[in-house]
Amino acid sequence: MESLGQDENKSSYLGHPPLVVHLRPVLNLTDDQLYEFSQINRDLRIERNAQGELIIMPPTGGDTSQRNAEIIIQLGSWAKRNGEGATFDSSGGFRLNNGAVRSPDAAWVRHSRLSALTAEERQKFLPLCPEFIIELRSPTDSLDLLREKMQEYVDNGAQLGWLIDPEQKRVYVYRPGEPVQELDQPEKLSGQPLLSGFELDLRDIW
Repeated sequence: MESLGQDENKSSYLGHPPLVVHLRPVLNLTDDQLYEFSQINRDLRIERNAQGELIIMPPTGGDTSQRNAEIIIQLGSWAKRNGEGATFDSSGGFRLNNGAVRSPDAAWVRHSRLSALTAEERQKFLPLCPEFIIELRSPTDSLDLLREKMQEYVDNGAQLGWLIDPEQKRVYVYRPGEPVQELDQPEKLSGQPLLSGFELDLRDIW
């Protein structure tokens, strides 16, 4: 199989909505096979939903990439000072309880949960749902699909999730057992009480 992530194909995917590849009932990729498939197509973010469909997402544009880098810098700097957990960027894959494999734009997981995994488990898709996740909407992302994904994270164990929509300057806050909170043009987001002392400064995101 030729790599979908080769340079000559990259420009044709940039700026387009995700590609959905239906596999079942013809093919059912194991977690290891999906991991290897992702490794030979490293230029693309590849997720799997609970129905076994592959979601192939092209590289993002410059604005989205820069915003996501700023989010990772802020979250990572706080996590180092806090010392209770680790930060993950959009290249990290997490296997959820419902069978989906997701790669949030940013995530945080407690060290105690990571240390409970074997060395082999830590080398591949982590078999857990992060406590905290961030999804950053790009211009081609469907808001409805992103909101479904956010709810999936919460249903599979996330304690806090932020869906950030830079175009509308709006944030959707997800917590278990609570209605989704919508914030218009906030300057900062507080991670309390889960992320003690963490504030995301959105003035550098908008």
